[in-house]
Amino acid sequence: MQQRAHSTNQAAGRLGEVCKVIRFTMNTYLFVYDLMQFCGHSWIFTNMIIRFMSFGKDSLADTFYSIGLVMRLCQLLSILEILHILIGIDKSRLFPRFLQITERIIVLFVVINSQEEVQGKYIVCVLFFLWNLLDVVRYTYNMLARMEIHYLPLTWLNFSLCIPLYPLSVLAKAFAICVSLPYFESFGTYSIKLPFPFAFSIYFPYVLKMYLLVLFIGMCFIIQNLFSERKAHLGTGNVKKKRS
Repeated sequence: MQQRAHSTNQAAGRLGEVCKVIRFTMNTYLFVYDLMQFCGHSWIFTNMIIRFMSFGKDSLADTFYSIGLVMRLCQLLSILEILHILIGIDKSRLFPRFLQITERIIVLFVVINSQEEVQGKYIVCVLFFLWNLLDVVRYTYNMLARMEIHYLPLTWLNFSLCIPLYPLSVLAKAFAICVSLPYFESFGTYSIKLPFPFAFSIYFPYVLKMYLLVLFIGMCFIIQNLFSERKAHLGTGNVKKKRS
């Protein structure tokens, strides 16, 4: 009986060590992911500020041409966050994060990237500025949280800044879509007319107009989730615990 109990304890100990190694590996992977995103968005944010200080309004028109590639890479990389939630290594809620990521992917790749005339509009600069300001703060907070470092002002900023800035980013997305509509109508981009016997066509400007409704409905849901997260992390009990 003693030998059996001893072997059981050894097996439980080994299993515990394996679990610790797995948790450490996953935490290290998430830290590296957050670091890569932080570097990418910090580069974009810094580049935009320096260019504006150097060239003024002239820098706004070619924002997409100067930083568009890095922006697209960062947004494509963010798709991994959905996978992180699905496999359980990230405890964030899936649906709000899915909505936020898909909104950016659709606006960046479908609306802006496909229409060269839209890429030079000032709204692209405004949109990129809002996205990167939010992401620089978020990925900084995430990196420190992976190391169990909770800096209260940064925590407050992470869960408070998104509440006013996210609706502004949605308005900027909607404006970018509205600006792009005449070009989609003129060039027929993504509009499809199926041959006989289907006799069915997809007029893409109508799809974008319907997506505007989805965008604002999703905004209401995400704002509610942002307030819930802020309350969970900045409640009186949590603040006292992190201070101690």
